[in-house]
Amino acid sequence: AKEWLGTLPGLVLCGGQTATLDISKEAWRLNLATLRWAPMPELVISRDRHACCAVRGALVVLGGYSVLGFTTSVEMLQDGGAFVQLPPLSCGDICGAAAIAVEESDSAAGQVLLVGGRFPVGEGVVSTVQLVDLATGVCTPQPDLLHRRHLPAAARMLDGRIVCAGGVDVNGEVQSTVEMWGPLVQGATDAAWTWTALPAMNVGRFRCSACVMSDGRFAIFGGGDWMNGAHTSSCEALRIGDDEHWQMLPPMHDTRSYFACEAVAGCVVVAGGRGCRTVEVYEEVLDRWLRLPCDLPHTSGLGATGSALL
Repeated sequence: AKEWLGTLPGLVLCGGQTATLDISKEAWRLNLATLRWAPMPELVISRDRHACCAVRGALVVLGGYSVLGFTTSVEMLQDGGAFVQLPPLSCGDICGAAAIAVEESDSAAGQVLLVGGRFPVGEGVVSTVQLVDLATGVCTPQPDLLHRRHLPAAARMLDGRIVCAGGVDVNGEVQSTVEMWGPLVQGATDAAWTWTALPAMNVGRFRCSACVMSDGRFAIFGGGDWMNGAHTSSCEALRIGDDEHWQMLPPMHDTRSYFACEAVAGCVVVAGGRGCRTVEVYEEVLDRWLRLPCDLPHTSGLGATGSALL
C-alpha cells in the first residue's frame, strides 16, 4: 500500500496568510506516502486569496492580494525549476476568484478559467468568467455567472461541465446558490454553453472548498460567515442528474475556512485554513473523516492559500 501511495501526486500549498496576517510566499508539498511536508521553491511575489491550479503538470498561481495590494501577477512552477513570472492578467487586478484548468487548450502554455472574484475598483464583486491564455496573459470574457461571487468554490465535473457555488455577493451576503456552466443538453458537443441554476446548498458558504468525488458528485466543504467570522465543519454533496438534491456528509473534525482541498484516489484531503494547521482525509467508501498526523509547518495555521495536486 505504501508503494501505491508513493505513486500518487502530492498536495501542494503555496502562498497564503499566517495567523499574524503576514502574507506568505512559501510553498510546501505533502507526500501522501510518508505524510511529511517538504519545502518547495518560493513564489516570486507573496500573495493570498489567489487562484491556483495545476496545468500540464505545472503549478500556476494567478492574481490575489500581495503586500502592495491587488495584483495581476501570474507565476508558474515547473519540474526542477523555480517559480517564473508569466505575462500579467489583461483583465486587471483580481483576487478571490476560483481557478479551473483547461487541459484541452491549444495554447503554448495552457489556459485557465477564472470564475468570479473581486476587482479593487468599479464593480467590486463580479460575476465575470475569464479564459486566461497563460502564454500571453490575454483574458477572454466568457458568459457571466448568474450571481456575483467573491471567494466561491468551483470544480470541473467528469464530463467537463463547471459547477460554481457559494461566495459572497456585492452586499456581503453569504450565498447558498449554485450554478453550472455547460451545454443545455448534456453531451452536446456543438451547443453553446450557458450558466443554469442548480439546487441551493443547505448552508450558505464562502471561503469554502469544493471538488468532484470519484463517484461524480460535486462536494463542498467548510467555509465561513461574513458577518460573525464563524467557520463551519459541515460538508455536503450534490449528484447532478434526474434527482438533484444535496446530501449532508459527515462533518470534518475541525471547522475550516480559507483551506486547501483536493480529491485523490477515492479520498478528499483537506489541510489548514484560517487559524487551523491540521490535516484530514475523507474516505468516500467508508464515509468517514480521519485525522492525519502531519500538521502544517506553521504553528498557528495557514489560510487563503493556493493548492493543487502535483
